[in-house]
Amino acid sequence: MELILNKYTPGQMAKASKIKAVVFDVDGVLTGGEIIYSNTGDELKQFNVKDGLIIKHLKNYGILTGAITGRTSQLVQKRCEELKLDFFYQGIRDKWMILKKEIDQLGLKDHETCYIGDDLIDLKSLVRVGLSVSPSDAPGYIKDHVDLVASCKGGQGVVREVADLVLASQGALKQIVKECL
Repeated sequence: MELILNKYTPGQMAKASKIKAVVFDVDGVLTGGEIIYSNTGDELKQFNVKDGLIIKHLKNYGILTGAITGRTSQLVQKRCEELKLDFFYQGIRDKWMILKKEIDQLGLKDHETCYIGDDLIDLKSLVRVGLSVSPSDAPGYIKDHVDLVASCKGGQGVVREVADLVLASQGALKQIVKECL
């Protein structure tokens, strides 16, 4: 676990240790941000299975999960249902309004929430939560406003990286690894 923890600053670790909810954008975070259409008009997206696996562990350790996306997609709805997120919203333009409503309804504080986003529509949420993260391929003007720039691009395990940080900072990752041996 030391290898995971050593790549973060003490401030990042302190923020991660207080997190009770991890919330993320979809396109550009859970996916690489591409929208692919087949000749028949079907929408295709690629998700990273490692993100899905660690979400189950977050939930097992009492950390809430949610997704808020600006687009509307049956495919994304299906994936979020598979992940059994605590909440999922799509077609949202003011993500902070929805995120703040969920934070309040869940009895959390802003600083107990982590938000992962990659673009302008996410900025208001990123600057108001306790731990803000962007993928490595987010625009520089987004990365300038986050606590942590993930080492990977969107769709390549960003949620996994953040979840590992949160779980490790709270002492749970070591137990998860032990349980999987």
